[in-house]
Amino acid sequence: MSVFEKIKEIEAEMARTQKNKATANHLGLLKAKLAKLRRELLTPTGGGGGGGVGFDVAKTGVARVGFIGFPSVGKSTLMSKLTGTFSAAAAYEFTTLTTVPGVIQYKGAKIQILDLPGIIEGAKDGKGRGRQVIAVARTCSLIFIVLDVLKPLTHKHLIEKELEGFGIRLNKQPPNIVFRKKEKGGIAMSASVTLNHLDLDMVKSLLSEYKIHNADVRFNCDATVDDLIDVIEGNRIYIPAIYVLNKIDQLSIEELDIVYRIPHAVPISAHHEWNFDDLLAMMWEYLALVRVYTKPKGKLPDYSAPVVLKGTACTVEDFCNSIHKAILENFSHALVWGSSVKHNPQKVGKDHVLHDEDVVSIVKRIGT
Repeated sequence: MSVFEKIKEIEAEMARTQKNKATANHLGLLKAKLAKLRRELLTPTGGGGGGGVGFDVAKTGVARVGFIGFPSVGKSTLMSKLTGTFSAAAAYEFTTLTTVPGVIQYKGAKIQILDLPGIIEGAKDGKGRGRQVIAVARTCSLIFIVLDVLKPLTHKHLIEKELEGFGIRLNKQPPNIVFRKKEKGGIAMSASVTLNHLDLDMVKSLLSEYKIHNADVRFNCDATVDDLIDVIEGNRIYIPAIYVLNKIDQLSIEELDIVYRIPHAVPISAHHEWNFDDLLAMMWEYLALVRVYTKPKGKLPDYSAPVVLKGTACTVEDFCNSIHKAILENFSHALVWGSSVKHNPQKVGKDHVLHDEDVVSIVKRIGT
């Protein structure tokens, strides 16, 4: 029996099993078995891996945004309008057959855009080129899930299911679970919160499925079976996602009002270039990029070429390393202007956390 057939068999058993306290342990074990089979698809032993001709694209810029969606939802049109890169667009399905890269300059940052081939239901199980498409999606800093608002929003849930099946968790944070294998001592479980979905017997059963009989597990959140499996598997990717609801030019005002209520979503018209400003603003927010301007001693700040850092807790040390690692060897302190300091300028050390659009001047140690 192939991996795909085993997956289908387990999914069928889960579907016909009633969900209640009596079956919770059994369903948990089925989920663990399913996760292990999915891992075989994530880490294939042969040449059927994530890349392939036309799929491996070298990373450029400070971040990578991937377009995911079913065929003919407007991904290629949106790509062409945003980046000026030609990505074949037509009124029939599967126009894009390989990954098409482009670049957009936004707020001084160079951001790579990837137009991926349209995925179909069952992609996670090897249908179409879904495995290659989703493998590239795992390398992205942000995913645009492009949806046609004229088609059922069940497409949204189908795509989420396909991505989830390949270990991609959208708009989520890793569960706060501390898991550590050990040589002996059995399973030791503790929790700093009340657990409503797990108990010691279920945790032991799940770990036993993975042939783990000695481990410390501490729950700092009200975790589910899925959360614990994700931590044990250790190969999950947590990526922010924006739902790009295309073709709003064909909606009524009342329908548009409903669409605007969807979380993590931006309604647009790629054809008419409507609402691109909101889309790019949300892209910037979800990428969590920070622009820092340099100020050489005795000169004005250089606002033309910011140093772009990733994350909301970037420090002066990160700033220095992004320019050249040798800077810290002679580092004395930094002068910072901006919202991260109480007065301008303020003398700070290398651990100071910078804010977007701060200005930094590095001061070297005397004698260097």
